[in-house]
Amino acid sequence: MINLKSKIYVAGHKGLVGSAIIRKLKKKGYKNIIFRSKKQLDLKNQKKVLSFLKRNKPDFIFIAAAKVGGIYSNDKYRAEFIFDNLSIQVNLIHSAYLCGIKNLIFLGSSCVYPRNCKQPIKESYLLTGELEKTNDAYAIAKIAGIKMCENYNIQYKTNYKCLMPTNTFGPNDNYDALNSHFLPALIKKVHDLRLNNKKELIIWGNGLAKREVIYVDDLADACIFFMKKNFFGTTINIGSGKDFSIKEYAKKILNIIIPKKKIKIKYDLSKPNGTPRKVLDIKLANKYGWRPKAKLDVAIKKTYKNFLENNKIV
Repeated sequence: MINLKSKIYVAGHKGLVGSAIIRKLKKKGYKNIIFRSKKQLDLKNQKKVLSFLKRNKPDFIFIAAAKVGGIYSNDKYRAEFIFDNLSIQVNLIHSAYLCGIKNLIFLGSSCVYPRNCKQPIKESYLLTGELEKTNDAYAIAKIAGIKMCENYNIQYKTNYKCLMPTNTFGPNDNYDALNSHFLPALIKKVHDLRLNNKKELIIWGNGLAKREVIYVDDLADACIFFMKKNFFGTTINIGSGKDFSIKEYAKKILNIIIPKKKIKIKYDLSKPNGTPRKVLDIKLANKYGWRPKAKLDVAIKKTYKNFLENNKIV
Protein backbone atom coordinates (compact mmCIF):
# COMPACT_ATOMS: atom_id res chain seq x y z
CA MET A 1 0.00 0.00 0.00
CA ILE A 2 1.43 3.39 -1.01
CA ASN A 3 1.64 5.93 1.84
CA LEU A 4 3.43 9.21 2.62
CA LYS A 5 6.58 7.29 3.66
CA SER A 6 6.74 5.20 0.46
CA LYS A 7 9.80 5.64 -1.74
CA ILE A 8 8.68 7.01 -5.12
CA TYR A 9 10.90 7.25 -8.20
CA VAL A 10 9.95 9.80 -10.85
CA ALA A 11 11.67 9.09 -14.17
CA GLY A 12 11.80 12.27 -16.25
CA HIS A 13 11.65 14.63 -13.27
CA LYS A 14 12.86 17.71 -15.19
CA GLY A 15 10.28 17.45 -17.95
CA LEU A 16 6.81 18.98 -18.22
CA VAL A 17 4.96 16.07 -16.59
CA GLY A 18 7.67 14.74 -14.27
CA SER A 19 8.28 18.12 -12.65
CA ALA A 20 4.52 18.56 -12.12
CA ILE A 21 4.27 15.11 -10.49
CA ILE A 22 7.06 16.04 -8.06
CA ARG A 23 5.36 19.37 -7.21
CA LYS A 24 2.09 17.54 -6.49
CA LEU A 25 3.74 14.78 -4.46
CA LYS A 26 5.53 17.33 -2.26
CA LYS A 27 2.33 19.36 -1.85
CA LYS A 28 0.51 16.23 -0.67
CA GLY A 29 3.21 15.42 1.90
CA TYR A 30 5.28 12.74 0.15
CA LYS A 31 8.91 13.21 1.21
CA ASN A 32 10.75 10.10 0.03
CA ILE A 33 10.95 11.05 -3.67
CA ILE A 34 13.96 10.00 -5.75
CA PHE A 35 15.06 11.10 -9.22
CA ARG A 36 18.17 11.27 -11.38
CA SER A 37 19.28 13.59 -14.17
CA LYS A 38 20.23 12.29 -17.64
CA LYS A 39 23.90 12.69 -16.71
CA GLN A 40 23.43 10.67 -13.55
CA LEU A 41 21.39 7.88 -15.17
CA ASP A 42 21.07 7.06 -18.86
CA LEU A 43 17.63 5.43 -19.10
CA LYS A 44 18.59 3.93 -22.48
CA ASN A 45 21.28 1.85 -20.74
CA GLN A 46 19.65 -1.33 -19.42
CA LYS A 47 22.50 -2.31 -17.07
CA LYS A 48 22.57 1.12 -15.43
CA VAL A 49 18.77 1.22 -15.02
CA LEU A 50 18.72 -2.25 -13.46
CA SER A 51 21.60 -1.38 -11.12
CA PHE A 52 19.89 1.86 -10.04
CA LEU A 53 16.58 0.13 -9.25
CA LYS A 54 18.34 -2.72 -7.42
CA ARG A 55 20.17 -0.22 -5.20
CA ASN A 56 17.23 2.05 -4.49
CA LYS A 57 14.23 -0.36 -4.53
CA PRO A 58 11.43 2.22 -4.90
CA ASP A 59 7.91 1.23 -3.86
CA PHE A 60 6.43 3.01 -6.89
CA ILE A 61 7.67 4.32 -10.24
CA PHE A 62 6.23 7.03 -12.47
CA ILE A 63 7.51 6.66 -16.03
CA ALA A 64 7.25 10.25 -17.26
CA ALA A 65 10.55 10.10 -19.17
CA ALA A 66 10.11 10.12 -22.95
CA LYS A 67 11.25 11.76 -26.15
CA VAL A 68 8.33 14.00 -27.14
CA GLY A 69 7.55 16.70 -29.70
CA GLY A 70 5.08 18.07 -32.22
CA ILE A 71 4.22 17.06 -35.79
CA TYR A 72 7.49 18.31 -37.29
CA SER A 73 9.90 16.58 -34.90
CA ASN A 74 7.85 13.35 -34.79
CA ASP A 75 7.96 13.12 -38.58
CA LYS A 76 11.59 14.23 -39.02
CA TYR A 77 13.26 12.27 -36.21
CA ARG A 78 11.30 9.02 -36.55
CA ALA A 79 14.19 6.67 -35.73
CA GLU A 80 15.05 8.58 -32.56
CA PHE A 81 11.41 8.67 -31.45
CA ILE A 82 10.92 4.93 -31.78
CA PHE A 83 14.36 3.89 -30.47
CA ASP A 84 14.60 6.28 -27.53
CA ASN A 85 11.07 5.65 -26.28
CA LEU A 86 11.25 1.88 -26.68
CA SER A 87 14.61 1.80 -24.89
CA ILE A 88 13.50 3.95 -21.94
CA GLN A 89 10.24 2.14 -21.28
CA VAL A 90 11.54 -1.40 -21.87
CA ASN A 91 14.48 -0.80 -19.51
CA LEU A 92 12.32 0.69 -16.76
CA ILE A 93 9.41 -1.77 -16.98
CA HIS A 94 11.52 -4.92 -17.25
CA SER A 95 14.02 -3.80 -14.60
CA ALA A 96 11.15 -2.96 -12.25
CA TYR A 97 9.87 -6.53 -12.69
CA LEU A 98 13.34 -8.02 -12.13
CA CYS A 99 13.70 -5.99 -8.91
CA GLY A 100 10.32 -7.10 -7.57
CA ILE A 101 8.77 -3.65 -7.93
CA LYS A 102 5.08 -4.39 -8.38
CA ASN A 103 3.64 -0.90 -8.84
CA LEU A 104 4.20 1.73 -11.53
CA ILE A 105 2.40 4.13 -13.84
CA PHE A 106 3.46 4.34 -17.46
CA LEU A 107 2.40 7.51 -19.26
CA GLY A 108 1.23 6.79 -22.77
CA SER A 109 -0.34 9.28 -25.18
CA SER A 110 -3.56 9.91 -27.06
CA CYS A 111 -1.42 9.46 -30.23
CA VAL A 112 -1.77 5.69 -29.76
CA TYR A 113 -5.35 5.74 -31.06
CA PRO A 114 -6.29 5.34 -34.75
CA ARG A 115 -6.30 8.47 -36.89
CA ASN A 116 -9.93 8.21 -37.91
CA CYS A 117 -11.55 6.47 -34.96
CA LYS A 118 -14.91 7.50 -33.50
CA GLN A 119 -15.00 10.52 -31.20
CA PRO A 120 -14.76 10.82 -28.27
CA ILE A 121 -12.09 8.13 -28.12
CA LYS A 122 -12.66 5.21 -25.76
CA GLU A 123 -9.83 3.09 -24.34
CA SER A 124 -11.20 0.11 -26.28
CA TYR A 125 -10.41 1.80 -29.62
CA LEU A 126 -6.69 0.99 -29.28
CA LEU A 127 -5.40 -1.03 -32.28
CA THR A 128 -8.69 -0.81 -34.20
CA GLY A 129 -7.40 1.21 -37.17
CA GLU A 130 -4.51 2.95 -38.92
CA LEU A 131 -2.39 5.44 -36.98
CA GLU A 132 -1.67 9.05 -37.93
CA LYS A 133 1.34 8.77 -40.27
CA THR A 134 3.19 11.85 -39.00
CA ASN A 135 3.68 10.38 -35.51
CA ASP A 136 3.27 6.63 -35.95
CA ALA A 137 6.86 5.90 -34.79
CA TYR A 138 6.16 7.57 -31.44
CA ALA A 139 2.71 5.96 -31.22
CA ILE A 140 4.03 2.46 -31.92
CA ALA A 141 6.65 2.86 -29.17
CA LYS A 142 3.95 3.94 -26.71
CA ILE A 143 1.64 1.07 -27.76
CA ALA A 144 4.52 -1.34 -27.06
CA GLY A 145 4.80 0.14 -23.55
CA ILE A 146 1.07 -0.31 -22.94
CA LYS A 147 1.14 -3.90 -24.16
CA MET A 148 4.25 -4.62 -22.11
CA CYS A 149 2.48 -3.45 -18.93
CA GLU A 150 -0.65 -5.40 -19.85
CA ASN A 151 1.21 -8.64 -20.48
CA TYR A 152 3.49 -8.34 -17.45
CA ASN A 153 0.34 -7.93 -15.36
CA ILE A 154 -1.08 -11.12 -16.87
CA GLN A 155 2.06 -13.26 -16.64
CA TYR A 156 3.89 -11.83 -13.62
CA LYS A 157 0.93 -10.51 -11.54
CA THR A 158 2.34 -6.98 -11.44
CA ASN A 159 0.22 -3.84 -11.01
CA TYR A 160 1.52 -1.75 -13.92
CA LYS A 161 -0.99 0.94 -14.92
CA CYS A 162 -1.11 3.07 -18.07
CA LEU A 163 -2.57 6.55 -18.24
CA MET A 164 -3.31 7.95 -21.69
CA PRO A 165 -3.07 11.75 -21.47
CA THR A 166 -4.21 14.07 -24.22
CA ASN A 167 -2.03 17.03 -25.39
CA THR A 168 -0.46 18.33 -22.18
CA PHE A 169 0.77 21.87 -21.53
CA GLY A 170 1.96 24.00 -18.62
CA PRO A 171 5.07 25.15 -16.71
CA ASN A 172 8.41 23.71 -17.95
CA ASP A 173 6.99 23.07 -21.43
CA ASN A 174 9.07 23.15 -24.61
CA TYR A 175 8.24 26.28 -26.63
CA ASP A 176 10.39 25.63 -29.69
CA ALA A 177 8.41 26.68 -32.77
CA LEU A 178 9.38 23.56 -34.75
CA ASN A 179 9.79 20.83 -32.16
CA SER A 180 7.10 21.54 -29.53
CA HIS A 181 3.42 20.64 -29.35
CA PHE A 182 0.95 23.01 -30.97
CA LEU A 183 -0.18 25.00 -27.90
CA PRO A 184 3.26 26.01 -26.54
CA ALA A 185 4.35 26.69 -30.14
CA LEU A 186 1.38 29.08 -30.51
CA ILE A 187 2.26 30.79 -27.22
CA LYS A 188 5.83 31.38 -28.48
CA LYS A 189 4.62 32.62 -31.89
CA VAL A 190 2.15 35.06 -30.36
CA HIS A 191 4.73 36.26 -27.85
CA ASP A 192 7.15 36.96 -30.74
CA LEU A 193 4.40 38.97 -32.47
CA ARG A 194 4.01 41.01 -29.32
CA LEU A 195 7.77 41.62 -29.06
CA ASN A 196 8.27 42.52 -32.71
CA ASN A 197 5.03 44.46 -33.13
CA LYS A 198 3.93 42.25 -36.06
CA LYS A 199 0.33 41.98 -37.23
CA GLU A 200 0.18 38.51 -38.80
CA LEU A 201 0.10 35.08 -37.16
CA ILE A 202 0.95 32.09 -39.38
CA ILE A 203 -0.34 28.73 -38.19
CA TRP A 204 0.28 25.28 -39.65
CA GLY A 205 -2.39 23.66 -41.81
CA ASN A 206 -5.89 25.04 -42.30
CA GLY A 207 -6.58 25.66 -38.60
CA LEU A 208 -9.61 23.35 -38.60
CA ALA A 209 -8.07 20.29 -36.92
CA LYS A 210 -9.60 19.90 -33.46
CA ARG A 211 -7.55 19.15 -30.35
CA GLU A 212 -8.17 18.55 -26.68
CA VAL A 213 -5.61 19.75 -24.13
CA ILE A 214 -5.04 19.16 -20.43
CA TYR A 215 -3.17 21.39 -18.01
CA VAL A 216 -0.17 19.54 -16.58
CA ASP A 217 -1.27 20.06 -12.95
CA ASP A 218 -4.47 18.15 -13.73
CA LEU A 219 -2.45 15.31 -15.26
CA ALA A 220 -0.13 15.21 -12.23
CA ASP A 221 -3.20 15.10 -9.99
CA ALA A 222 -4.52 12.15 -12.03
CA CYS A 223 -1.17 10.34 -11.70
CA ILE A 224 -1.23 10.55 -7.90
CA PHE A 225 -4.96 9.77 -7.75
CA PHE A 226 -4.52 6.55 -9.75
CA MET A 227 -1.27 5.67 -7.98
CA LYS A 228 -3.47 4.93 -4.96
CA LYS A 229 -6.33 3.29 -6.90
CA ASN A 230 -6.80 -0.27 -8.01
CA PHE A 231 -8.70 -0.43 -11.26
CA PHE A 232 -9.83 -3.14 -13.62
CA GLY A 233 -7.72 -3.36 -16.76
CA THR A 234 -4.51 -1.51 -17.59
CA THR A 235 -5.40 1.72 -19.39
CA ILE A 236 -7.33 4.90 -18.51
CA ASN A 237 -7.76 8.06 -20.61
CA ILE A 238 -6.86 11.37 -18.97
CA GLY A 239 -8.12 14.55 -20.61
CA SER A 240 -10.39 17.56 -20.24
CA GLY A 241 -13.18 16.08 -22.36
CA LYS A 242 -13.37 19.30 -24.44
CA ASP A 243 -11.81 20.12 -27.79
CA PHE A 244 -11.35 23.24 -29.93
CA SER A 245 -9.93 23.90 -33.39
CA ILE A 246 -6.34 25.11 -33.76
CA LYS A 247 -7.80 28.41 -35.03
CA GLU A 248 -9.87 28.76 -31.83
CA TYR A 249 -6.80 28.11 -29.67
CA ALA A 250 -4.88 30.72 -31.65
CA LYS A 251 -7.62 33.30 -31.01
CA LYS A 252 -7.68 32.48 -27.27
CA ILE A 253 -3.91 32.89 -26.99
CA LEU A 254 -3.96 36.14 -28.99
CA ASN A 255 -6.66 37.47 -26.67
CA ILE A 256 -4.58 36.59 -23.59
CA ILE A 257 -1.15 37.82 -24.76
CA ILE A 258 -2.04 40.80 -27.00
CA PRO A 259 -5.73 41.46 -26.28
CA LYS A 260 -6.05 44.94 -27.76
CA LYS A 261 -4.27 44.37 -31.04
CA LYS A 262 -5.80 43.27 -34.35
CA ILE A 263 -3.87 40.31 -35.68
CA LYS A 264 -4.56 38.58 -38.98
CA ILE A 265 -4.36 34.77 -38.93
CA LYS A 266 -2.82 33.17 -42.03
CA TYR A 267 -2.63 29.45 -42.78
CA ASP A 268 0.44 27.62 -44.07
CA LEU A 269 -1.20 24.90 -46.16
CA SER A 270 2.19 23.39 -47.02
CA LYS A 271 2.31 22.09 -43.43
CA PRO A 272 0.32 19.05 -42.21
CA ASN A 273 -2.95 19.27 -40.27
CA GLY A 274 -2.37 15.99 -38.44
CA THR A 275 -5.32 13.98 -37.13
CA PRO A 276 -8.62 15.74 -38.03
CA ARG A 277 -10.05 15.50 -34.51
CA LYS A 278 -8.84 14.06 -31.23
CA VAL A 279 -10.84 14.19 -28.00
CA LEU A 280 -10.74 11.50 -25.34
CA ASP A 281 -13.68 9.83 -23.65
CA ILE A 282 -12.86 10.29 -19.94
CA LYS A 283 -15.95 8.57 -18.52
CA LEU A 284 -13.88 5.74 -17.06
CA ALA A 285 -11.61 8.16 -15.15
CA ASN A 286 -14.73 10.03 -13.98
CA LYS A 287 -16.27 6.74 -12.81
CA TYR A 288 -13.29 6.19 -10.48
CA GLY A 289 -13.73 9.70 -9.09
CA TRP A 290 -11.13 11.76 -10.99
CA ARG A 291 -12.07 14.97 -12.82
CA PRO A 292 -9.96 17.80 -14.31
CA LYS A 293 -10.13 21.12 -12.47
CA ALA A 294 -8.22 23.71 -14.52
CA LYS A 295 -10.01 26.38 -16.57
CA LEU A 296 -8.40 26.67 -20.02
CA ASP A 297 -7.93 30.45 -20.11
CA VAL A 298 -6.51 30.53 -16.57
CA ALA A 299 -4.14 27.64 -17.38
CA ILE A 300 -2.87 29.38 -20.53
CA LYS A 301 -2.25 32.58 -18.50
CA LYS A 302 -0.27 30.60 -15.89
CA THR A 303 1.73 28.88 -18.63
CA TYR A 304 2.55 32.18 -20.32
CA LYS A 305 3.62 33.66 -16.98
CA ASN A 306 5.97 30.69 -16.48
CA PHE A 307 7.32 31.16 -20.03
CA LEU A 308 8.13 34.80 -19.25
CA GLU A 309 9.77 33.91 -15.92
CA ASN A 310 11.90 31.13 -17.43
CA ASN A 311 13.07 33.43 -20.20
CA LYS A 312 13.56 36.35 -17.77
CA ILE A 313 11.13 38.51 -19.76
CA VAL A 314 9.07 41.21 -18.05
